[in-house]
Formats: sequence, C-alpha cells, structure tokens
Amino acid sequence: MWVILFFIALWYISLFSQTFFQHRYAAHGAFKMTKGWERFFFILAYISQGSSYMSPRAYAIMHRLHHAYTDTEKDPHSPSFSKNIFTMMWRTRNIYSDIFNDRGEAVEQRFTKNVPVWSGFDKWANSAYSRIIWVGLYVTFFVLYAKSPWLYLLLPIVITMGAFHGAVINWFAHKYGYKNYILKNTSENLFSVDFLMLGESYHNNHHKYPSAINFGKRWHEIDPIYPVIRLFAWMRIIEISAAPVLAVHHHHD
Repeated sequence: MWVILFFIALWYISLFSQTFFQHRYAAHGAFKMTKGWERFFFILAYISQGSSYMSPRAYAIMHRLHHAYTDTEKDPHSPSFSKNIFTMMWRTRNIYSDIFNDRGEAVEQRFTKNVPVWSGFDKWANSAYSRIIWVGLYVTFFVLYAKSPWLYLLLPIVITMGAFHGAVINWFAHKYGYKNYILKNTSENLFSVDFLMLGESYHNNHHKYPSAINFGKRWHEIDPIYPVIRLFAWMRIIEISAAPVLAVHHHHD
C-alpha cells in the first residue's frame, strides 16, 4: 500500500515540476517569477525528480529545439527517427547530456535566451553521485515497504520518472490521438481528458500555441495545471507574461 501511494505521489509531484517549471516556465516563458521563487522551484524539481532530475536550462534548450525542428533529424526526440521508445529515450539522453555539458555543435542563441541558470546547483543535482544516492533511497524504500514482488516492477519507473514522463508524450503523442489543428508535424492530443499527464498530452494544442498557459482548448480538455498557474499568479508567486519570452520560429508549423 505504501509503495503504491509513494508511486502515485511521486508521479504527480515530479510531473508537476516538469510541466510547470521546466516546460512552461523554463522552455516557453509562459510566466515570470523572481530569482527567489525560481530557486525554490529548482529545489522542488530536484526533490521530486530525484535520480531523473533534468536541468531546467538543458531541458529548456532541448525542448525549444524540439519545437523548432519537430519531426526532422534535428528534433531531439522524434518517433520518426527512432526504431522504438527506448532508442528514442537513449538518443534524447545523449542530446540532453551534450547540451548540459556544452559538447557538440554550438546551440544557436535564440534557443538559449532567458533560460533559468543555477550552475552550481545543477552540477550537483545532475551528477552521478546525486543520482546514485537517490537510487539507493528508492531501493531502500522498496525493500522496507514492498510486500509483494510485483511491486518491484514500479522501481525502474521511479528511478527514470522524469525521462519516463517525457517519453510517454514524445513517443505516443506523436503517434496516437486526435488533432484539433492541422500542423506540419505529427503532434496529436493523446487523451481527450488528461489528468494522468496533467495536461501534457494535449500535445497538438501545445504545438499550435506553445506559450499558452492553458494547454486545453475544447470544453472537455481540462488542463489541471491551468488553475494552479492562475492561483500562483493571484498569490503573486508568478506573473503571467503579456508576451512570451520565447520567440523561436517554428520551421514546421
């Protein structure tokens, strides 16, 4: 029971960090926040994503590349250029690592503009030591509380949670679902009501309006993060941007 509750809590808290902070804020600049709040959400992302923590800076750059080059060879994660979900995840991991370590081709300035940077924190949070400590904590928790062997099937998902969430959208939402907008890419809305992925599965809508604070467009497309963004704006934690920070030209929209 404790393992199931832990898994569900981790699924949603880590997914919240990813969609709210790394995706909507870091990559798309859909709203602004002070440096203090930015650092708070850096720490929340680290605690909730643990061994699968992604640097908001590297995530933002990689995601902007995805929007600019959707379904081309320059797309960091396209089902069109990977045999299966695992080869796509491995390719994404390698591209992420190159961006994080400033290896390979220099990234154009338009992709690095206004990304959140906390170099010292990221260096630790993204390190092998940090990941090993988190994996140790997860394994210890499972050893203590997993009363049935089948529960250990959840352990690989816990360890790779951030990458797992990304792969679900980047693979399945470019293959299955329905379209509200005809775009020059394969993006689909994976679910018609999306509580499982906190609105992330409205991927076709998102490719049409990347900086929108509400990923849902039709009456049934409920984006659970939208009211949270409104609440945070009301509480003055964030300021909703009049014009999005990100101005990446979409070659394939």
